[in-house]
Amino acid sequence: MRCALVIPSWIPEDIFSSKTASSQINYWQPLGTLYVAAVLQRAGHEVIFLNGAFISHDQILADIKKFNPEFIGLYSTTFGWDKAKKTAADFRRIFGNNAFICAGGPYPIAVHERCLKDAGESLDAIVTGEGEFTSLEIIERLQADKGLDGVQGVIYRDKGHICINTPRPLITDLDSLPFPARELLGDTNLYIPPPATYKRRPVAVLMTSRGCNRRCIYCFQIDKERKSGIRYRSVDNVLKEIEHCLAQGYREIKFIDDTLAADYNRAMQIAQEIKARKLDFTWFASACVNQVDKPLLQAFKDAGCWAVLFGAESGVQKNLFAIKKGTTLEQIRNAVKAAKEVGLKVSTPFMFGIPGETFEEGLQTIQFALDLDPDIANFHAITPFPGTYLFDNLDKYGTISDELTDFTYQGAAFIPYTMTRDDILKLRQIAFRKFYARPSFIFKKLLELRSLNDLKVAFKSFNSLFWLIAKNDLFKRKVYKKKNI
Repeated sequence: MRCALVIPSWIPEDIFSSKTASSQINYWQPLGTLYVAAVLQRAGHEVIFLNGAFISHDQILADIKKFNPEFIGLYSTTFGWDKAKKTAADFRRIFGNNAFICAGGPYPIAVHERCLKDAGESLDAIVTGEGEFTSLEIIERLQADKGLDGVQGVIYRDKGHICINTPRPLITDLDSLPFPARELLGDTNLYIPPPATYKRRPVAVLMTSRGCNRRCIYCFQIDKERKSGIRYRSVDNVLKEIEHCLAQGYREIKFIDDTLAADYNRAMQIAQEIKARKLDFTWFASACVNQVDKPLLQAFKDAGCWAVLFGAESGVQKNLFAIKKGTTLEQIRNAVKAAKEVGLKVSTPFMFGIPGETFEEGLQTIQFALDLDPDIANFHAITPFPGTYLFDNLDKYGTISDELTDFTYQGAAFIPYTMTRDDILKLRQIAFRKFYARPSFIFKKLLELRSLNDLKVAFKSFNSLFWLIAKNDLFKRKVYKKKNI
């Protein structure tokens, strides 16, 4: 069957200020979609992938019309749902009932049948969990001219009625999955993280596990109760995919597990195997501060890792308790110190607008970031995406925008009862100014310039810094409303 997998068209300014987008934009390889593509290809289906990050809506329509698919899978985040609806409606106008149109991704997974109700006749079904085998079974039913009754993980439309099937169990044997179909990406050099967050190009992203057993209130997981815990791929399977990526020409890999070090011994084994096989690539990983120590971070460094991200989130212990982070300020300090000592670059995201947080506590978080002195710090607005504990318990904690386009880490969709929206925006601006405008920080970055690319990165960063300093309303986007999602 001819299958088209589509990410609706979007532009960086949909998320970031036009003044700073070039230094903030992050073009990840969409692994979830590429895994679905790989499973469909393995079953013998013809698959194309259209990524609206790089092509216009009109171009998507032209390309898909030429391909004439029988099955269309749309990916949607929360902030991208309106664009997904428009794209689905245009597909329906072009193909009528000759194409089965399905949606998946974080937003459909979170709100289920409400997507079908909202999209009307434009959508035939949504996938409510991991999409690999659900999409394959949908297509097999379509080929056999059978209905979708009993297909786990699907909510579908049948003769005007919305039918809700049981959830599909999460995939436990991750080694059974083929590697993501990265060959569908086209120009791999388009898929780059923000400046200064990678060393080599092209950059692949890779997941060695799925799921999380932690309970941060802002984190979206398919398994909301965390009953399945973390599902791990075998070390050998991970190493084979690394070697596969290198054979495809990738020179850097970003491991995007929620935390690569959740299983300490396994993380150590992966690093030791990379070194033992003398695999030539640079890499970047995320880890939780209470799951690493200096020996593990040294092993990462010895295996080619150049940077690590620690989710610091707050400089106030009360607020770490509030978000159920399960970490302490001392653990954050120790992890950052250990990473620096072994020679790793350190990135630490923070967030403002935590339930119960005050403006003064936000200022304490800024000072904590300055004291830590990581190489990169980011300052987000906490965002209660649909499907998270915070979203499901909003009445306890604050109010929320009913504009889905606010649901980015930039949009400040959530306001705790203890702050105002202006407080959050002001804290973000103060944080960026104080952290990146320090003479010591600027001088250090100038000393690190080694190439023309370094100079380009520095120019983009300083341009963003200028606008952060010059514009008092840089982060302002929309007026707040009550929850209505």
